[in-house]
Amino acid sequence: MAPPRNRRPGFSRRAQYGLFFGYVAAIGLLLIGGGLVLVSRYNPHLFAALRSTVAEVTTPVSSGLDSVRRGIGSVPEAIGSYFGVRGENARLKRQIEAEHAALQRALGLERENQRLRLLLKARDATPETIVVARLVNSSASSTRRYATLNAGSWQRVAQGQPVRDGAGLVGQVVEAGPNASRVLLITDPDSTIPIRRASDGLPAIVTGRGDGTLDVRAANAAANPFRPGDLLVTSGTGGVFPPNIPLGRITQTGRDSATAAPASNPDMADFVMVLRVFLPEPAPPPQPFPTATPKPKGK
Repeated sequence: MAPPRNRRPGFSRRAQYGLFFGYVAAIGLLLIGGGLVLVSRYNPHLFAALRSTVAEVTTPVSSGLDSVRRGIGSVPEAIGSYFGVRGENARLKRQIEAEHAALQRALGLERENQRLRLLLKARDATPETIVVARLVNSSASSTRRYATLNAGSWQRVAQGQPVRDGAGLVGQVVEAGPNASRVLLITDPDSTIPIRRASDGLPAIVTGRGDGTLDVRAANAAANPFRPGDLLVTSGTGGVFPPNIPLGRITQTGRDSATAAPASNPDMADFVMVLRVFLPEPAPPPQPFPTATPKPKGK
């Protein structure tokens, strides 16, 4: 077993000198440091240039280290904020979708209220109303245009009666069951209605085109007298449709006919009114002219 190494410096002169000069250097540095501290305390401006130089050198390093520290410290907060923002965005999207759906329902109710107000206004002004019924369905995509009502003969609905809503004429009852009726719409090719122009009473005939529009032909004019925007109403001729029910407006004119858009849209109508068949009052019989009574002679 090797003998333990003797760590005492007395056996090595080089080690003794090294230890001595180490102590001397330490004491010298302490003295120099103490002197610098005393000088900086009683004459602080003496080291201003040195402090500025040291600050210029160390400030960028300190700033970089501080930025790194702040960046590392903000990583957990950034992660938490990211997930928090994602959750908040998802919540706001759900809220926007719910508010959009509520807005659409409110708009639908407002449109329905407007149609019902028009219908009530028309009913109050139409004493010929038999019943107000719901328009169950209509054939909007077929060349034959029919609709179905949830009222029939038990509600006094009969074949031939006119049907209208708040906007205008819808059609005419062609079949009546106990609790349901079939309506021929004014846009059907078999529908022919005598009408007049509202502005001057010009008579005309309206026939459905089967495509959702109306064909208008003047009754007594050789050329087409209609202009876009002319309002058409029922004339009462024929004793079926009451007069002055809006039928549509002229949208396009041709050489001998015009095209009109119907005032009423069965696809948008919820409720309609079934009217009595209009029969104009018969003209009073002519009164005989009074004859002079002859005077007796010879009195």
